[in-house]
Amino acid sequence: MTQSSAPHPFDVPAVRRLEPVIIALSHHQGIIQSILDYDYLLGRPQPSVRAIVAGGRRMTRFFFGPDEIAMPLYATIEDVPAGIRRAATLLLCVGSGRRIRESLEAAFVRVPNLAGATVFAEGIPERLALEVVRLATERNVWVLGGASVGLIVPGRFKLGAIGGTQATQLLASRLHAPGSVAVVSSSGGMINELIRAVADTGHGLSFAAALGGERFPMLQPATALLAAQADPQTKAIVYFGELGGHDEYEVAKLIQSGALTKPVVAYIAGSVAELFEIPPQFGHAKAIAQTADESARAKADALAAAGARVGRTYAEFVELIRALPPDAPAPAVAPAIAERLTGRRPALISATISGDDDGVVKIIGQDQLALAQQHSFAYAVTSMFLGHPIKSAKLEAFVDFVLRLLVDNGPYVSGAINTVTAARAGKDLVSSLAAGLLTIGPRFGGAINQAASTWLISVNTKVTPAELVERSAHARKKLAGIGHRKYRIDMPDPRVEPLLRHALALPKHPYTDYALAVQALTTRKKGNLILNVDGAIAAVLLDLLAQEEGYSPVRLQALVDIEFFNALFVLSRSVGFMAHYFDQVRLDEGLLRLTLADVAHLDLPPVD
Repeated sequence: MTQSSAPHPFDVPAVRRLEPVIIALSHHQGIIQSILDYDYLLGRPQPSVRAIVAGGRRMTRFFFGPDEIAMPLYATIEDVPAGIRRAATLLLCVGSGRRIRESLEAAFVRVPNLAGATVFAEGIPERLALEVVRLATERNVWVLGGASVGLIVPGRFKLGAIGGTQATQLLASRLHAPGSVAVVSSSGGMINELIRAVADTGHGLSFAAALGGERFPMLQPATALLAAQADPQTKAIVYFGELGGHDEYEVAKLIQSGALTKPVVAYIAGSVAELFEIPPQFGHAKAIAQTADESARAKADALAAAGARVGRTYAEFVELIRALPPDAPAPAVAPAIAERLTGRRPALISATISGDDDGVVKIIGQDQLALAQQHSFAYAVTSMFLGHPIKSAKLEAFVDFVLRLLVDNGPYVSGAINTVTAARAGKDLVSSLAAGLLTIGPRFGGAINQAASTWLISVNTKVTPAELVERSAHARKKLAGIGHRKYRIDMPDPRVEPLLRHALALPKHPYTDYALAVQALTTRKKGNLILNVDGAIAAVLLDLLAQEEGYSPVRLQALVDIEFFNALFVLSRSVGFMAHYFDQVRLDEGLLRLTLADVAHLDLPPVD
């Protein structure tokens, strides 16, 4: 790997001035929690980690101080909200080394103000490491790794496991306040020991960077030490290297040439390898001396000859650190802040819809009584189902209309029949209601969500109405939201037009337009293949949520995934089912039994 002649973006003063907004590529509970604990120690009003790109769940929980918070998970970097991507300055890469190139490349393209990244994975193939360096250079981004535990700039931010994953470790190493000693290490495990040694010998940290133990680090030691040289806050440099490779010779040249004038205290681990006839491989990919000049002793000698203060043993190394000019004592962290980071226990469940605030019930962040007095039932329902207070009066009016419209459709449908049957069998209200609700599914009541899925996917993948109709016909599948047993194009369902008016009054209504375009095609085939109530409700809801509430296609898809669009039917029809229960109790006709005439007894043809 050759050193680029262009200025490297790892400029420590510039890094120190960054507003740390971090996107984590993959999920690592312990590392991310340690970053949030550090944010809290610094008094930040919110966590620096704003999003996690990881599959599986939609969110996970962390502590911010003593309180639990929700952290969103996104399947891809493209799914991260544009506002977070624009604000992000740092990447925490804690995913697989096999996917590091593709994940970083996607992030480099979609995170416009990115300054740097750390790569936690080890064992990254040389080819991929070189590709990452090339991509980073093109984007003017610095990258630490692979096998890096990260970067810490005391008083500003922590990116990775560096400094420790426990709040007590962060406090013991006085990482809440800046100092004057920079620590640069190839070993992630050793850098925390060195940070603690700096603190225990009366010094503070200006910054610490774990370069990683890979054979070809993405940020080379010479580059990191030159960055420390150019940093006005750094007065001395502590460097930890290992046997293997030739990086230390580049550092020695910098000292000899006068490019590196600040005191360098160094230690090169691995001298024990000289006791073996065949050079052993130590923990890191780089840590093997295949030639004499790659040995720990040879590299330590080169640094010492250049003018670095080299410890021949680790104990001597620590004493050399102790001899550096001490920093002023760090201000103490308030005991109350430290106490809030200990003894925490995750709650059993999470809730965002409602809760008790000192005896006052809150629903969607509003006092329950005030919500009931100031808003409609439709407002409360829609806000609770969506998980946030809605802002659109048009959406509220539409939901109110839908809840009234869907309340019942006669005693003929399966849900009502089940409710009636249970009631006449002497079952209680809840059992009878449950019997009716359990019939809701793909053939009864579930078509609204199916139609919403069809309109949403087709519009956003640019499937034309003609293509959709042809695909459906070819697969011999009915289109959810299209078709009615009674009404036709020349005798329309009177309920549909009032539903559509709610969308057609908007400046834009692409989903409703699409549904009507599909109807124009299907009714040419058969007059009763009209846009029905289910299809109309789905299209109008999509348009209202997109136009009035600002829902993106990704957020709308998330609503489809959880069957949100069926929820209004379930809620409204529950009223009808309960009404049928009360009706049957009043009539008191006894157990419902079928007669022989009510059942057709069929002889099935023989099976070959």
